[in-house]
Amino acid sequence: MTARVVLADDQPLVRSGLRVLMADHPDLEVVGEASTGAEAVQLVRDVSPDVVVMDIRMPGMDGIEATRLITAGPATTRVLVLTTFDEDDHVYGALRAGASGFVVKDMALDDILAAIRVVAGGDALIAPGVTRRLIADFVGRPEAALERAPRPVEGITEREREVLTLVGRGRSNTEIAEDLFITVATAKSHVSRLLTKLGARDRVQLVITAYEMGLVTLPR
Repeated sequence: MTARVVLADDQPLVRSGLRVLMADHPDLEVVGEASTGAEAVQLVRDVSPDVVVMDIRMPGMDGIEATRLITAGPATTRVLVLTTFDEDDHVYGALRAGASGFVVKDMALDDILAAIRVVAGGDALIAPGVTRRLIADFVGRPEAALERAPRPVEGITEREREVLTLVGRGRSNTEIAEDLFITVATAKSHVSRLLTKLGARDRVQLVITAYEMGLVTLPR
């Protein structure tokens, strides 16, 4: 199956580079380009892509507001934020707005393509390198307060605990399946049950829960 992608970035060179790179991969198809958030929102309405690769800082409507409008609408389009490490606060805003994850612009191009495939497949992706700041922001208290006794969570199985640990480490459903020697469909089922049992809105909240339970420790 081919993933249909819209590239939203105000830098033509970035869009051009990704488009040329994706042209060599038949499972990825660029179906539109946008230089502003408003253009990205309109393109989603016009062509219903599977994924929007969204820059945050764009003139007029930024990527955060565009993400909010896209994910609040009827389309099933998912948003992958493409950003830089110095834009953490904006990244968190995009995740709260409904983005399925983010990657950074200095990642290897093959890793960016892999991230697009992960998000197109219905998974979420959080770059491991910013997990510490992500958790601190979402939990909403100083870093020192996170170093507390783990809170217990009842009602999940041992297998679900293993899956939650891997989610907390930023692993995708495909990677979880490989690590636990199960199918991707089974991994997705476990994640879905965890979302329901733990009352989590999305995968980002599962990451936070994994840290709060002490399943994953904050990197030093």
